[in-house]
Amino acid sequence: MTDLRIRIGDLALANPVMPASGTFSPELAALIDFNRLGALVPKTFTRQIRQGNPEPRLAEVPGGMVASIGIPSKGLDYFLTETVPFYRRFAPPLIASISAETPAAFAELAGETAVEGVAAIELNLSCPNLEADGRAFAMVASTTEKTVAACVKAARCPIWAKLTPNVGDMTEIAKAAEQGGAQAVVVANGFLAMAIDAETFRPRVGNVMGGLTGPAPKPIILRFVYQCARAVSIPIIGCGGIATTEDTVEYMLAGAAAVQVGTATFVDPDAMTTIIDGLDAFCARKGIARVADLTGALILPGTAKAAEKEPVL
Repeated sequence: MTDLRIRIGDLALANPVMPASGTFSPELAALIDFNRLGALVPKTFTRQIRQGNPEPRLAEVPGGMVASIGIPSKGLDYFLTETVPFYRRFAPPLIASISAETPAAFAELAGETAVEGVAAIELNLSCPNLEADGRAFAMVASTTEKTVAACVKAARCPIWAKLTPNVGDMTEIAKAAEQGGAQAVVVANGFLAMAIDAETFRPRVGNVMGGLTGPAPKPIILRFVYQCARAVSIPIIGCGGIATTEDTVEYMLAGAAAVQVGTATFVDPDAMTTIIDGLDAFCARKGIARVADLTGALILPGTAKAAEKEPVL
């Protein structure tokens, strides 16, 4: 058996596979064994109750979907009284994903979210910052560092920063998150995108624009992971178009310590557990004792390793 255990900062995970926020809910417990996952990441919530964006909220496109959900939320009280107790029944650590409108509001919410049963807090930094004319927090390095640092100070648990891909140089944002005290960065959220119905001349999602997720943006996010892993010393959690064991291996070779699976779960609820089984089989076939050894093991052209004889498969 392969040792599938990994570490993300202070947390020890049984394996590197977890859900992406927004694609995971209690109802899935009837379909898959939550105890097999590396961590549990419910949908992002806000302090206030939110209705989310107008319908329609999803549009299937070639290679993925455009999602315009708008972070509907039942609020902090519901998370503390209903969500946390539900997930306490399972062995994997609970990662709370939060969103707020200013750095101070993020810090306040993080402090109140850091309760017993919450192992880490993921900051959804792709949401609009009201103090920066609505630009996403993770579009500005200084804002990212300020927000992460405030949350680290306010909370009593590890902080992860989920970054937006809608930037020119993500490495600067990842370094800012690390400087602020984040124990990991999640790379990344959806690409701002559109879908139009040519027959009706109307947008296919009610908020006009949404986030492109699924296989289509995977090669770009894979590149982001590779670049960020070379820029920071904290773990990278890859997120974008992961549907198979091979996708997971690619992300780990590029430098990811773990992955989050999102859109694939809508297609196949068993996607995450299938990937976990596949990682065990892949490592056994390759003679790899620890799955963590895949992280950053990409063989680059021109290196001594690249000149070695290819292994017999």
